[in-house]
Amino acid sequence: MVSSGWVLLFMAPPLLLAPDPSTASSPVTCGSVLKLLNPRHSVRLHSHDVRYGSGSGQQSVTGVTSVDDGNSYWRIRGKMDTVCGRGTAIRCGQVIRITHVNTGRNLHSHHFTSPLSGNQEVSAFGDGGEGDYLDDWTVLCNEDYWERDSEVRFRHTATDVYLSVTGEQYGRPINGQREVHGMIASSQNNYWKAMEGIFMKPSEQQRTDFNHSEL
Repeated sequence: MVSSGWVLLFMAPPLLLAPDPSTASSPVTCGSVLKLLNPRHSVRLHSHDVRYGSGSGQQSVTGVTSVDDGNSYWRIRGKMDTVCGRGTAIRCGQVIRITHVNTGRNLHSHHFTSPLSGNQEVSAFGDGGEGDYLDDWTVLCNEDYWERDSEVRFRHTATDVYLSVTGEQYGRPINGQREVHGMIASSQNNYWKAMEGIFMKPSEQQRTDFNHSEL
């Protein structure tokens, strides 16, 4: 596992991992693979090949307390039918897809009721990273870009609910995992933070753009 204090450097082979003292203020970028923490409940966004027994019957999405679980990695991608170049910084207000690495399904929501809280169900959907327009989420934050040290919200673009955790726990076969769902109301339950992962570095052109924007 790669901690959030390390970034992937693209060099002539082999690829190297090196500490980057600037990571605290670095933007999250397209192509990055990361874990997302809900600070209010101290759980990481998680999925697995376990389907809901009610609602849509699609692949379930939960929150887990484990830091080391390999099923909690997600890839940041452009919205449906667009290409977001690897290393492109994610702007606040940008629409993205969040793809589960191990199953290739996208974070998804729709008008089904979640099994525990009665909020809107959140699932993982699609095949090989391709699903439909209900996989799109808008990144909400207060800066120009989604910064790795900032807490952000994800609003489902089609239905306007916020990706949330409110603490309800499942029993078997996923005992202790928390329900993840969509909520209409904005609250502290909606916030997420980028944690462990491999972060694609912005291109040199983007670095020039960032410098110009600061002048």
